[in-house]
Amino acid sequence: MSTIDLVAAVIFAIALLHTFSVKYFERLAQRSVGNAGLFHLLGEVEVVFGFWAFVLIGLMALIDGGDKAIAYAESRQYTEPLFVFVIMVVAASKPVLDAIKQVIEQLARWVPLRTAVVRVWLCLALVPLVGSLITEPAAMTLAALMLAPLVFRPGIPERLKYGALGVLFVNVSIGGTLTSFAAPPVLMVAATWQWDSAFMASTFGWRAAIAVVINATVVTVLLRQHLREPAPPLPADRNLSIPWVVTAVHLAVLSVVVVFAHHPVIFLGAFMLFLGYTQAYSRYQNPLILKEALLVGFFLAGLVVLGGLQRWWLQPIVSGLEPTALFFGALGLTALTDNAALTYLGSLIEGMTDPAKYMLVAGAVAGGGLTVIANAPNPSGVTLLKHGFDDQSIGAGGLLLGALLPTAVAAVMFLL
Repeated sequence: MSTIDLVAAVIFAIALLHTFSVKYFERLAQRSVGNAGLFHLLGEVEVVFGFWAFVLIGLMALIDGGDKAIAYAESRQYTEPLFVFVIMVVAASKPVLDAIKQVIEQLARWVPLRTAVVRVWLCLALVPLVGSLITEPAAMTLAALMLAPLVFRPGIPERLKYGALGVLFVNVSIGGTLTSFAAPPVLMVAATWQWDSAFMASTFGWRAAIAVVINATVVTVLLRQHLREPAPPLPADRNLSIPWVVTAVHLAVLSVVVVFAHHPVIFLGAFMLFLGYTQAYSRYQNPLILKEALLVGFFLAGLVVLGGLQRWWLQPIVSGLEPTALFFGALGLTALTDNAALTYLGSLIEGMTDPAKYMLVAGAVAGGGLTVIANAPNPSGVTLLKHGFDDQSIGAGGLLLGALLPTAVAAVMFLL
């Protein structure tokens, strides 16, 4: 263990404590006059890891020299932050969102229940499972945008909002396990361990689907008396229908981004063309969520920088546990670090048994909703939904409590 390793571990611990303190900084911002801007900045959960990553790089420059600090920053892999940024913007575009909404509304009409109740259930159950095809970040973005006016609004008790948020995060984390390419923690080990989509569906997928349905059903039942029917669209909305060609182009770009998720040169090029296309057909667009997506990308990039120096204490823990203990160890550690980073460390361990591999990944995905940093798409959900909570921020403690029950359901299914 070097000095930099120790410094990085301390800063990582401080950053974790900071994520649990964002509500406190938001309250300070409301009370303060001269420093309100600074406290508001520190109260943005998306800023936390990026901010402390800069602190780490600065300390590395002081201890080991600027060249080594820059070399470390450039050695990290930033494909995932870039991908999440792009997929958030594309998936949240009006033509894509309207296409998904139309599918949800059509399904809701077929069910003999209140439309609002069915919509919420579909957003919490169907959309996370569709994440196995369109990737988890895209599923999180779509579900959050559709749930915001239904659940994360005034009139819904705060405890139920946290319950719905916990279910959304857990369901997205486990809902992407029906294939081998959609969930970041699965993606990290799929090639190394030769896990294809057929293996994922037969081993993880059916268990995850049952847990997703249970979680979505329970929280929807708790929410049902507080849900109100959505307002009918304005006349202007009815008249301005989006041409099918525009929708097809947006869905094609989304498909290209998903297929080439590991090739930033390709998906960033497609994204540049997408930006030009949205300008050319701006009358069919809502403002793109560039700011929100950039904040999420900044958060994940900071996590990449800070997480890269935590292997010295994480890997011995992962490699020293028996399968069942490994499941619960992975579930707990996921709350403290990104679950994809955790499974990546597991992929580096030689001689792991098949039961140990299963338990590591199962624990990592089951715990993916416990904290903001537990799963890569979670910051996207926080960014898009935080304005529906008190103080316009999401408390880490509230999220943890809201995610405990759905996490337990997922854990039981994976342990069966």
